[in-house]
Amino acid sequence: MSFRRSLPFLILLAFAACAPSMRMPAPEQPPNIVLIYADDLGYGDVSANGATRISTPNIDRIAREGLRFTHAHSAAATCTPSRFAMLTGQYAFRQAGTNVLPGDAAAIIPPGRVTLASILKEAGYTTGVVGKWHLGLGPDGGPDWNGEIRPGPLEIGFDYAFLMPATGDRVPTVYVENHRVVGLDPSDPIQVSFKEKVGSEPTGRENPELLTLHPSHGHDFTIVNGISRIGYMSGGKSARWQDTTMARVFASKAVEFIEQHRDERFFLFFSTHDIHVPRVPHRDFAGRSGMGPRGDAILQLDWQVGQVLDALDRLGLRENTLVIFSSDNGPVVDDGYQDQAVELLGDHRPAGPFRGGKYSAFEGGTRVATLVRWPGVVPAGRTSNALISQVDFPATMAALAGVKLPSDAAPDSEDQLAALLGRSDQGREYLIEQATARHLAIVRGRWKYIPPNQGPRVSANTNTELGNDPEPQLYDLEADPGETRNVAAEHPDIVQELSTLLGQVVGEFPPPRASAE
Repeated sequence: MSFRRSLPFLILLAFAACAPSMRMPAPEQPPNIVLIYADDLGYGDVSANGATRISTPNIDRIAREGLRFTHAHSAAATCTPSRFAMLTGQYAFRQAGTNVLPGDAAAIIPPGRVTLASILKEAGYTTGVVGKWHLGLGPDGGPDWNGEIRPGPLEIGFDYAFLMPATGDRVPTVYVENHRVVGLDPSDPIQVSFKEKVGSEPTGRENPELLTLHPSHGHDFTIVNGISRIGYMSGGKSARWQDTTMARVFASKAVEFIEQHRDERFFLFFSTHDIHVPRVPHRDFAGRSGMGPRGDAILQLDWQVGQVLDALDRLGLRENTLVIFSSDNGPVVDDGYQDQAVELLGDHRPAGPFRGGKYSAFEGGTRVATLVRWPGVVPAGRTSNALISQVDFPATMAALAGVKLPSDAAPDSEDQLAALLGRSDQGREYLIEQATARHLAIVRGRWKYIPPNQGPRVSANTNTELGNDPEPQLYDLEADPGETRNVAAEHPDIVQELSTLLGQVVGEFPPPRASAE
């Protein structure tokens, strides 16, 4: 790394080394970065955030040894738009086709676009992604599962990729390593369709007697491992994953990446499948939580976090690695399978004190567990109420690595390095929360505004409160974090201010970025 790029980092470390609470010697070079990204994990699903029916000691360890955020957000309340915004630094509602994708979607981040991975690659990092992708693969028309699959992660800044293409409940149920399906027999080619049936394999709709896990709504197409999925698939039998071993496969690949690049500066995006449906934990975790497969999947997720933390310790990388833990959106209990998640929930509150969850404009949709650890730099055992968003990761990591972004890159991303490292309790002035592409909310200071929306108040499938109301909604998040009292009628001036600001932000494309001299 050049001195010009290193200077901001060295100044930051000098400040950290002089701070009274910092007793560890400062590293001599920028840190490795490990981003652990859970799926559908609620703010209240971890014991560091107050959960009592479930214990997550490895996740809690990051909080104990680092910084716990109470007002950190994913960029959207569903997976694809959150991941898109987190990697590109652009709100997903600005680009068509960024809603939740089918499993055969084409890549929605084009080759050459500046991303979190490409920023760090430019700074000299070796970059890898392991786990769930769900941002599309291949050219327009979708990927060729039986040949070379590109473009994908390797075309937007990653040096290595080991993925599931979409989600566990969508076909194709195979792993992709770099540009190829893993373990594919060419004599048994894969066919995938989300429009019409392909091949003659049984489906959950036609052959429910073959199921070991039954759907509660949808999810009744091609059966793989006794579980019916969304979409149709035939072929590729030698390449199909086993649901019960998925967490172990991903954890081992993540640790392997760390081991292989221990002597380099690396960035690992470890995108777990847990706790997304179908929840089919390994036998080591099945039945352990007392809350059914959803609770067991939380324990399995925590184990995966522990595998990464243990590897960093074993390899002597703990002090020189920035670990960020978060989730792509808030929680959902019944998301398509009869796995007793509702019946065994008890008094556990997946969203913690917040209302709503996945798919929702209420806080539970995007306010997610967010923990940061960098020993000797990030203060240990502290809590921050700074308002931050995952859309800020590209600009923030660019600042950490000393990379100057092009003027048209990461247009919605802000440098929140001081907040992320616990140097400031001031985060964003405001942020946008996305429930769907057409249903947005805005938070500024203590106030949250949700525009009028004519949609259903509660999801018929998931029983999630969606935040829809034909009247404007205004909540005082400091006095009422659970959004129980709409005070729009009492503060029409604030409603007007936030409505205007939201309109301005949505209308800007791309929002201008000040260019540095």
